[in-house]
Amino acid sequence: MTYSSPINVQAFLDEDIGSGDITALIIPETSMAVAEIITREAMVCCGQDWFNAVFKILQTDLYVQWHVQEGQWLEADTLLCTLKGNARSLLTGERTALNLLQTLSATATQARLYANAIAGTGCKILDTRKTIPGLRDAQKYAVICGGCHNHRIGLYDGILIKENHIMAAGSIALAIAQARQISDKLVEVEVESMTELEQALAAKPDRIMLDNFSIPQLRLAVNKVAGCCALEASGNILLTNIREIAETGVDYISVGALTKNVQAIDLSMRIVLEKDLCII
Repeated sequence: MTYSSPINVQAFLDEDIGSGDITALIIPETSMAVAEIITREAMVCCGQDWFNAVFKILQTDLYVQWHVQEGQWLEADTLLCTLKGNARSLLTGERTALNLLQTLSATATQARLYANAIAGTGCKILDTRKTIPGLRDAQKYAVICGGCHNHRIGLYDGILIKENHIMAAGSIALAIAQARQISDKLVEVEVESMTELEQALAAKPDRIMLDNFSIPQLRLAVNKVAGCCALEASGNILLTNIREIAETGVDYISVGALTKNVQAIDLSMRIVLEKDLCII
């Protein structure tokens, strides 16, 4: 995907702040502060632009100094960044900024673990549309940051014919034929058996998704297709079995867990200095 600047950040802030941060009002309006962000666990850092955008919206002259690189693997207790600026703005933006950073870092970390698990096989891991609402583009970016690849971004940039589409269209052949008539984008069809695989091959899609095929079935499918089109394995994919799946010779493996099963990284922000004067 083509990465653009963060979107939805204002909406995320509006959700949290509402009519105003009344707790922050206990801090003098002109009070300045320095804060540090650290990670409590190992992670891939991802989401710096989203984090920065939160504080840019709240106070354009608030300064964020990053001590690590986007996409870098970090050990627990690493100092990520230092923030300097208005104390109220720091406290008001804290949760929204950390929510974004911890979620995108979690997605990138998950992707890195899966990418490492199949290193050297020649297979590529794809994400899915099973993303957090409002964070589709951000999580898709995080997947790339972690070393995996994007499938479709949405329903508009690729055709994926699944079981219900086939039922509604009448057959695999009819579904693929209709897809070819309406678009020149990649056409992929999902199959659930060797019989459906043969039907799909006859209709000549660009890619076939093998849904919940066993390891022996995957090997058989790779031999049967023999390069006629790309093959993608899907369903019941775990870190514990993904390498064995990759070694069957499939071209792609799609993993919904990259974006839907993430556990937010444990991050912490601490005020380390307060001043009544501007910080230089």
